[in-house]
Amino acid sequence: MTRKEALDDPQIAATAWARFRRIMAWMALGGGICVAAALFFLYWWTGGLPIHMAIATILGVWLTFMLGTGLMALAFLSSGTGHDEQVMDRLKDEVPLDD
Repeated sequence: MTRKEALDDPQIAATAWARFRRIMAWMALGGGICVAAALFFLYWWTGGLPIHMAIATILGVWLTFMLGTGLMALAFLSSGTGHDEQVMDRLKDEVPLDD
């Protein structure tokens, strides 16, 4: 009988995904602060902003921030739950080591 590990265990998965959602919620707030800072800087530097520039800035800054945050949070999720250790390297015996 195989033992459930990492994200296969419902308790571990529920805890890990709750932590992931909590991290993403806080980082969404951080992304909003970055958007506000970018808009303030652009307004200070150029004066009034056209609506299309403001929308592009909001979407560009926030989506870029959230993409980076999401990818890093998923890496932490995978590593923190032991999911990375479950990967089988089928080529490890075929690759010569350079000693």
